[in-house]
Amino acid sequence: MLYSKIEGEGKPFIIMHGFLGMSDNWKTLAGQYVEAGFQVHILDLRNHGRSFHSDEWSYEAMVQDVYEYCQANNLTRIDILGHSMGGKVAMLFATTHPEIVDKLIVADIGPRFYKQHHQDILAGLNAIDFSVKPSRNDVEATLSQYVPDFGTRQFLLKNLYWAAPGQLAFRFNLEVFNNNLDAIGKPLADDLVFDKPTLFIRGGNSGYIQDEDVDGIRKHFPNLTLETIPNAGHWLHAENPKMFFELTAMFLKE
Repeated sequence: MLYSKIEGEGKPFIIMHGFLGMSDNWKTLAGQYVEAGFQVHILDLRNHGRSFHSDEWSYEAMVQDVYEYCQANNLTRIDILGHSMGGKVAMLFATTHPEIVDKLIVADIGPRFYKQHHQDILAGLNAIDFSVKPSRNDVEATLSQYVPDFGTRQFLLKNLYWAAPGQLAFRFNLEVFNNNLDAIGKPLADDLVFDKPTLFIRGGNSGYIQDEDVDGIRKHFPNLTLETIPNAGHWLHAENPKMFFELTAMFLKE
């Protein structure tokens, strides 16, 4: 069963992180959704955070995990939000289990194919030799040679934990990502449609959702609203959490 943090009372609202992320990334926003009257479930997807590791890593497998989580927690009518990879999971979940989902929110990802672009990050992660028992500073120093952006490094370093006294490790399953990296860019199948209210939010400085992508998104999600957060990149919910919350809360309350 997926690891989750459940807070609040009200309509169940599932939140799913992106690639190499975890539920903790959404802690602050989750608290705001609780205040807005939702029962918030922030998940760690398989091979991420505190959830289980598995050699099978695909959108279909992740959707099945979420479905089993809903069954186990008696969640029969939910709203769902996913960012990046989590957005792809949310899209596939909504189109294959529309009887469960009332509203869908997708943050800065489309249903189309995305070519692999995480090579530098993965090279940095693979360059870390945990057998020499590096400190957090040592890990960051190695990462900085491959990932110059401070914010991205801090995002990755949140995955560090003490696996044993004096022994750091990453929570995510790096080996499986190395072996199955193409899985993350997989498109939504052409025939899948979710016709209930759907909100896509993109970062104005992000290239993940282009103007020319909108018609393709609408084919899958005809009841589409598209919003743009100006001067925000791919981590739009972290760069402008105030606007992100306002847009999503307004959509959920409509």
